Amino acid sequence: MMRFLILALVVGLVVWWLVGRSRKRTTDHSDTRSSQTPTAFAVCAHCGVHLPISDAVLDGQTAYCSDAHRLAGPRQRG
Repeated sequence: MMRFLILALVVGLVVWWLVGRSRKRTTDHSDTRSSQTPTAFAVCAHCGVHLPISDAVLDGQTAYCSDAHRLAGPRQRG
């Protein structure tokens, strides 16, 4: 009878430990998602490529993907 109780205790502790680990992983993963801030994007006025505003070359209010496209100017669409 004593062996059965010890075995049940060991199995219970293992299950409790595994459930605790899986809950910790899900909460840690959701915390990293909520701490990220969204990135603003711009569209190159010459070629139309989308890029982060931090990587864009700005000419006033107009965004370009490179200095060469800034020098070429905006493309006429239509």
